[in-house]
Amino acid sequence: MVESIRRSRSATERGRLLCGAIARTPATGRRAETVAATSAARGTRAAFTLLEIILALSLVGLVLVSMNTFVFSMGELWGRNTDLRLFDQHVRAVTRFLQQELQTAALPPAASVGATPIAPQEIRTQSGRTENLLTFELTEGCRILNWPDRALPEVVCSLEVRDREGLRLLWHSRLEKKFDDDPPRETLISPLVSAMTYDYYDANFKNWKNETELRRDAQNALLAPQRLRLKFTYGKLTRETIITLPAATEALPNF
Repeated sequence: MVESIRRSRSATERGRLLCGAIARTPATGRRAETVAATSAARGTRAAFTLLEIILALSLVGLVLVSMNTFVFSMGELWGRNTDLRLFDQHVRAVTRFLQQELQTAALPPAASVGATPIAPQEIRTQSGRTENLLTFELTEGCRILNWPDRALPEVVCSLEVRDREGLRLLWHSRLEKKFDDDPPRETLISPLVSAMTYDYYDANFKNWKNETELRRDAQNALLAPQRLRLKFTYGKLTRETIITLPAATEALPNF
């Protein structure tokens, strides 16, 4: 009898446990489904949609196109006047070079006080012609001279402008053995110099007169001008510069 009662209690307890397990199963499933849905929602919010990606690429493309257009526009504006800037730079460089060399020629020992260090002379060119050219002497030579051998001092230089060739420097040294026989060498200073004229000051009328040829006095001797005018031409661009010819000055004695 007692054993029968125990068996009934055991069966009753097992039934209660089974019913509890069955009752708890739907809740557990719902919690699992909720967790899965939450994870899926989080994963969906962390990614970009196709529309967002297309919009971002469009904005990046617009920015790159705008920057590219800006850079090319600035380059076009900067390069528009390149020829003008380079032409003006060349004009200034040639003018400054001639001013420095002529100033050097007017200093002792190349020149003495009261003398005319820059004066016209008859020079025989390599073509065999004899031209009246403005001539000066550089005691230590010049940096643009290309000597065939060792550089020599006491270089006699002349300036000549040739049609379609430009401004040339004719030069040779007094120390060369064939100084009186051989024509001077030639070095191109600027191919853009189209003309060189001479300014003479008229003390009677107190004005300047420009001459295309070197002036002569009453005894038919060549006269040195007071200024040089160089005309530079490049396409439609033209510039004119004036170089004042320096006079010989007195320097300190050598100790």
